[in-house]
Amino acid sequence: MTVERTPRSVTTAQPSRARSTVGAATLATAIAVLVAGAPQAAASESPAAPKAPAATAVNAARAATTAPSTLDSLARFFARDGAVARAKAQPRIEGATVPVYTLAPGFVADASGADRAPIAKLDFLASKALSADGQVASVWTAHTGGSWKVVNIATGGDETYYVAKGAKKLAGGTVFREPQIDAWYVQRGARVLPLDADAERAVGARGTTVDAYRERVHKAYADKLPGSQYAKKGEAGGYGPRSDAAPPTDARPADGTRDAVQHSATASAGDEGLLTATSALTALAALVALGLSGAVALRLRRR
Repeated sequence: MTVERTPRSVTTAQPSRARSTVGAATLATAIAVLVAGAPQAAASESPAAPKAPAATAVNAARAATTAPSTLDSLARFFARDGAVARAKAQPRIEGATVPVYTLAPGFVADASGADRAPIAKLDFLASKALSADGQVASVWTAHTGGSWKVVNIATGGDETYYVAKGAKKLAGGTVFREPQIDAWYVQRGARVLPLDADAERAVGARGTTVDAYRERVHKAYADKLPGSQYAKKGEAGGYGPRSDAAPPTDARPADGTRDAVQHSATASAGDEGLLTATSALTALAALVALGLSGAVALRLRRR
């Protein structure tokens, strides 16, 4: 930066005061230039905010989650393996229905950050379900076939838990998941902070910058996006190891897995990006046609 010098035209009677006045003016000009440039530098580093669901969409998803047919499916889900009698499960939906975002393909592809692509995209909406005996499940809803429908029920309340945790850790930030390593983060402005152990291993306990995170995911996944040779060979689009193939529907969960009941084969989140948890489960549903039968499948996912 070049600061133009101010010509001096002062008398010799007050040399020190004149120099002080000129120096102060020069310093003020320099500070003004730096301050004016600071917000622009920060803004250029920050990705655009992801598209949030409208209130009407959230209300429609909530209605699908609390519908009698969904509660009946939850009762069957909680009663699997004789955990509780179906008639006594008494499932209920607790807390808010929240948006769940997933690492966006556009952000992965945007190596320089010049496009300011959103760091994540809306994948589905999730609600926390509880049974009378204390079991917890996550009900996923997605917009498909012209309406919001329940597409999956999974054990545990990871989705709503991390959304709440992210709001406390970085208010106003975007909570999102990197499905390839099952890591949860919260991002606001130029910062990305970890929300679980997987994320800490990836970016450190104190987090990282958006630029550094972009560099990491671009290096890891850019060659695995749709249309790449990796995808054309029929690989899993970067989501999980090949050992994550769907097990038989009569399999039982081992340590570190989540049960999941498929309700629909129509979620479309994976069509334009990395294969996400939703699209992986949708593919599984299409293969085994679980529908609303209450059959149990497994989604390999660390706690």
